[in-house]
Amino acid sequence: MPEGGETEAGRFYADLLGIPEAAKPANLAARGGCWFEGPGLKVHLGIEKDFSPARKAHPAFIVDDLFALIARLQAAGFEVIEDEPLAGLARRYVSDPFGNRIELMQPL
Repeated sequence: MPEGGETEAGRFYADLLGIPEAAKPANLAARGGCWFEGPGLKVHLGIEKDFSPARKAHPAFIVDDLFALIARLQAAGFEVIEDEPLAGLARRYVSDPFGNRIELMQPL
């Protein structure tokens, strides 16, 4: 993520996606960035000086209620994109505030 984006990251990853923010270890905190961690999931966002978003490579998160999450994201102004179906999954894409692609999936 770009420098200074910690507040935006918190709104997206913690408030909208529901992944709690975790304190970074003291020896890493000075680097900036932020961590979000939940059961079986860790998302660590580091600062990149010449940041360029990941628009193709992406993490995929399995969620409990995809359509409620889509509604929250859209209400917050994020564009949610439907793609080719995958057997047994409902899925959509969204970009975080920095343009990084995120896939959201729910087993059917």
